[in-house]
Amino acid sequence: MACSMDLGSHLELLRAQPVWLQLLSSFGLLCILKLSISFILWFYAIFLSPAKNLKRYGSWAIVTGCTEGIGRGFAFQLARKGLNLVLVARNPDKLAAVSDEILAKYGKVQIKTVIIDFSGDLDEGIKRLQKGIDGLDVGILVNNAGISYPYAKYLHEVDEELVKNLIKVNVEAVTRVTKAVLPGMLERKRGAIVNIGSGSATVLPSEPLYSVYAATKAYIDQFSTCLHVEYKNKGIDVQCQLPLYVATRMSSIKRATFFVPSSDTYARASLAWIGHGPRCTPYWPHSIQWCLLAMLPETPVNWWRLRFCLNVRKRGLLKDSKKKAL
Repeated sequence: MACSMDLGSHLELLRAQPVWLQLLSSFGLLCILKLSISFILWFYAIFLSPAKNLKRYGSWAIVTGCTEGIGRGFAFQLARKGLNLVLVARNPDKLAAVSDEILAKYGKVQIKTVIIDFSGDLDEGIKRLQKGIDGLDVGILVNNAGISYPYAKYLHEVDEELVKNLIKVNVEAVTRVTKAVLPGMLERKRGAIVNIGSGSATVLPSEPLYSVYAATKAYIDQFSTCLHVEYKNKGIDVQCQLPLYVATRMSSIKRATFFVPSSDTYARASLAWIGHGPRCTPYWPHSIQWCLLAMLPETPVNWWRLRFCLNVRKRGLLKDSKKKAL
């Protein structure tokens, strides 16, 4: 009897609360539920999900910008999984070198190379790619090719040629390569497209002094999310992966650490995330950084990034002045 009275009292107490407080409580519970589900899915994907058989998408994978950095890491990791490769880059010597290294390590895979300068004649490059993949069972496309600033700059300091190349390589090339590969995936009713975005466009509220670069990567994020919705029911997984700092030439970081992985470590983590939603940060320590940043107000994070990028700009200007003095 006492328990029943207590329960009744509690229910009456809840009903006695103002409507706005009841709505606020319900909203809080929904937020907690959403965060809990997100954490469970993240934990499962990182630590519990079985290794993927990437060959179910197809026997060939295309990797753009594969001669260094994350693209090179993807090429080696996909070959390790037994996929044949179409390697795409602008430097024929570097393409040949990477191809030889992969064949020496994973001799059973087949490799084709396609030379495309994404900042040059893109029309001819796309034609060469279409010809090169004609008749191949292309299951995975990794759009990794991209460029950034040489160092942090205010927008008025960025030369026009760099602005044009940033948009052409990071936006137009990714769009057109994807459009060229999609018809074959649609015909086979399977495939996976991985577009390499950037934490600077999604994880951080802003990336001052890298405005055009961050904006092009924001395009990649939205482009991927829309394609995910468009093609999910056609058997094609589209995903934008958002790396934070990785030890590559583009980031000017030479030494890998726990929070700054090597390109191979990052690529290995990336393969495990293919097919898990439209957006991810596949290297789990980066996910922790993302979570912590999301808890902070935007104003102090923006202030910190501006101070950080101003220091990068200062070092870049000093390096430029030394070169001019020689």
